Amino acid sequence: MKILVIEDNESVLSMLQMFFVKENIDGTFVMDGLEGYEYAVKETWDCLIIDWMLPNMDGITICQKLREQNNDVPIIMLTAKDTESDQVLGLELGADDYVTKPFSPLALMARIKAVTRRAKTNQSEHKHENHIVQSSRLMINTHSREVFKDHVSIKNLTPKEFDLLRFFVEHPNQVFSREQLLEQIWGYQFYGDDRTVDVHIKRLRSKIGDHENEFFQTVWGVGYKFDELPLSEKDDINED
Repeated sequence: MKILVIEDNESVLSMLQMFFVKENIDGTFVMDGLEGYEYAVKETWDCLIIDWMLPNMDGITICQKLREQNNDVPIIMLTAKDTESDQVLGLELGADDYVTKPFSPLALMARIKAVTRRAKTNQSEHKHENHIVQSSRLMINTHSREVFKDHVSIKNLTPKEFDLLRFFVEHPNQVFSREQLLEQIWGYQFYGDDRTVDVHIKRLRSKIGDHENEFFQTVWGVGYKFDELPLSEKDDINED
């Protein structure tokens, strides 16, 4: 496994360097944001671990710029910011996951394995699948990772937003708990923070114009489901 770590805290770097040696991970460690971004774009990585606050270019900007280039490398943000708004921002701009400082190397390793395993699974599926997934109003090209609603292109979906939308379209009218969605899309067992799912559902609703819950329904006490029934037939579904 080849991982780029962009982090300016020497104690964190030292800890990760020792842990990577133990786990037989090929790690590259950079302390400057701009230099780290240049490393990220010029080589192929299995995963990027990026600190939020960095000199010369912050981690959020690095993440945003990579996603704007359609770079789907798994990204884990390291952050001392533990407020919901900060975590939401990181996820909105394309991070696959976040780990709040202080953290244990074992917890980080679990997240690394999860995001890289999911990425490899997606790559393998793309080689053998029918590239078109669709519902009555949405069409998803899984090869080009394009989404169309009523034949109009939907832009700027992050990798995880795309994966979540695709999963729902492939499983219409089925109710999934947040824990199940974390396992299916993020690839790790539920750790107790279900806001990751809520953030991505909210962003998908905004980006595909689901203003009246035409596609995603909140099933209170359970989770979410996807369908395209007329609103008049959704009286038993509470709006989020």
